[in-house]
Amino acid sequence: MSTTFKRNISRTGKIEFNPDMRIDKPVRTAAGFRAINQTLQHTFKEMGVFRSTKALFNMNQEDGFRCPSCAWPVPENPSKIAEYCENGAKALADEATTKYIDSAFFGKHTVEELSQLSDFELNKFGRITEPLVLREGKLHYEKIAWDEAFSLIAKKLKAMSSPDEATFYTSGRSSNEAAFLYGMFARAVGTNNMPDCSNMCHESSGTALSETVGIGKGSAKMEDLYEAEVVIVAGQNPGTNHPRMLTALEKCKKNGGKIISINPLAETGLINFKNPQKVGDMLGSGTNIADIHLPVKVNEDIALMKLILKKLALLDEGSGDVFDHEFITKYTHGYKEFLADLENYTDEDLLSRTGVSESDINKVVALLSKKSKIVICWAMGLTQHKNGVETIQEYVNLILLKGAIGKPFTGTFPVRGHSNVQGDRTVGIMHFVKEDFNARIKEHLGFDPPTKPGYDVMEAIPAMHQGKTKVFMCLGGNFVMAAADTEYTAEAIENCDLTVQISTKLNRGHLITGKTALILPTFGRSEKDDQNGKLQYLTMESSTGKVRQSHGLLKPASGKIKSEPEIIALMADAYFNGTHAMPWKTLGHDYDLIRECIDKTVKGFEKTSERSKGFGYYLPNSARELDFSMLPHGKAQFTVTKPAEHNLKPDEFLLFTFRSHDQFNTTIYGLDDRYRGVYNERRVVFMNEKDMHEHDLVKLDTVDLFSNYDGKVRTAKQFLVIPYALPQGNIGAYFPETNSLIPYNHIDPKSHQPMSKSTKITIQKARA
Repeated sequence: MSTTFKRNISRTGKIEFNPDMRIDKPVRTAAGFRAINQTLQHTFKEMGVFRSTKALFNMNQEDGFRCPSCAWPVPENPSKIAEYCENGAKALADEATTKYIDSAFFGKHTVEELSQLSDFELNKFGRITEPLVLREGKLHYEKIAWDEAFSLIAKKLKAMSSPDEATFYTSGRSSNEAAFLYGMFARAVGTNNMPDCSNMCHESSGTALSETVGIGKGSAKMEDLYEAEVVIVAGQNPGTNHPRMLTALEKCKKNGGKIISINPLAETGLINFKNPQKVGDMLGSGTNIADIHLPVKVNEDIALMKLILKKLALLDEGSGDVFDHEFITKYTHGYKEFLADLENYTDEDLLSRTGVSESDINKVVALLSKKSKIVICWAMGLTQHKNGVETIQEYVNLILLKGAIGKPFTGTFPVRGHSNVQGDRTVGIMHFVKEDFNARIKEHLGFDPPTKPGYDVMEAIPAMHQGKTKVFMCLGGNFVMAAADTEYTAEAIENCDLTVQISTKLNRGHLITGKTALILPTFGRSEKDDQNGKLQYLTMESSTGKVRQSHGLLKPASGKIKSEPEIIALMADAYFNGTHAMPWKTLGHDYDLIRECIDKTVKGFEKTSERSKGFGYYLPNSARELDFSMLPHGKAQFTVTKPAEHNLKPDEFLLFTFRSHDQFNTTIYGLDDRYRGVYNERRVVFMNEKDMHEHDLVKLDTVDLFSNYDGKVRTAKQFLVIPYALPQGNIGAYFPETNSLIPYNHIDPKSHQPMSKSTKITIQKARA
């Protein structure tokens, strides 16, 4: 912690709850007129009517800009009226707001003062309009010239005793062009310390899929959902996190498909959906989405899937036609070992672990036994556990048993969060080393990249804490609030000599800093990017692996801000002083040249400037082609997994964290979570009523939360208890408010993801 003043990291002082807070019954229908009303209210307030209308009609259109929110793909034939959802519109309004702050604002407010505010309040100040510096020992940010900022960065990087004293973090909001330049700059400096937000969200997906089907991306396309016979939505809340997915699920239902929801909570979007693109649908009763909901206990998906697979195997023994034996023989390895392992578990034990009724499980078994066109979708409800990789692999076992991959209307579908998080990894943001990629960098870009693996997120945090990292750079994001173990992470960041944030708006990451801190303001996705009189465009990759262009159209928030590619290029130019093999400054002003570099070095990219026009092109996907040649025996792999062992004590619960409806990642748009019936407050915990009774709690009691790992007690104080329909023994709460309870060092051994969805905690009534 800083010795000159104390900054409030996670608002641990006395909390005043919102006097306007209220709790209503959860809403049973998603979207509809209410979503349209909320969308227009929010965008008009932040952007004005004309600016909002212009932007909304161009978002996700052929020659428009990509939504700055989630990575859900754009359909082949998008709605010309509105190809966006409520949260996408809020994300647009958030970045394209007409509220601005500059050095004069920071001259009036110290970082200590600002740190007392909530994340919601910080975000509402608006766009940052000029580069800023917080000098060592100072309380106020002040303006700094761009050239001086770049010189300061170059000086700090050159002062390091090793390139590995620098860490380059990336958020999924950046473009392919920016991420590529950023990754090449880190490698040119000499380090692979490139943690990124994937390490905290879908790293388990990439690891699980790479080991089983040979590629860390999903195999299904969005159109596969339309004609699938069964879509399983596991550990995911589409209505809040990926609302445009509901349109695809609606099409599936209209075509006779069945939807199975597997999640501790029955989320509104999977109960009923009124399509805001169809007036008749909104006036009617909407579409009931989930045919079967399995309210599985937190982190018991493996037990649930094992029971389903055991029952399917028994049916297959009798008929021989439940599993796709031709596919299994030709394309998979490990089938016999997988079946043998199922015999180690009894139906009774597995059922008791799940918390799900056997009659509902039998309905799922009966449905799956007769269907082969199956798509499995999932998100962080599966990935963020100490056994996240194995959890996903158990679901993949079902895909392999049914031969539901590499064929139309089948496949794996990890639904990514931020809009270009998948693209960032594809173009080179990775802490590990790929020898063939390094070889192409050397051949086409003219320098030798480092061959030593770097830090991922959960390695970077202790490295900073121990003083091994001196410079921490962030391409977007709010690292201190996104990462686990908030207090420990903040202490780690404050150990750095320099922290650099390439950002659009104020967040807590600008207030919890190194000894010296820079804020480098950048364009939003919707803003025009004019470089030397030529309008530039960017590209992104969707969850399904399609690359397409994004053309900003709004006037930038300020004439003193720069694009991400230009900022990165000018940093590199200042560091190398024109002596490097890559023409950094030129690349920063002509993105076609960046794409040419990507085409030469990144597999699958070809003629990207041309082929990414309109609705873009798909990158190669070996699993779609049933090519498993990179795996042992040249085949897809069955996996033998084990259910989780939490060994909860009588007073312990499993905490799982999630977003509110007015939130995207750590960005808080509003204080309402209307689908769950919570208004004007975020410091709440959701509990089963029986658990409340057993712990002598009533609605709106104030409680403190504690976790205890390795003898270290972590706290999150002053939360209001809300009764909710969720499994006994489980507690739900919003992140980032409860990230402080999650230990940084309890992670999946393969993916290194933190266990944000299954942290053991205790609760106590708060003292008056």
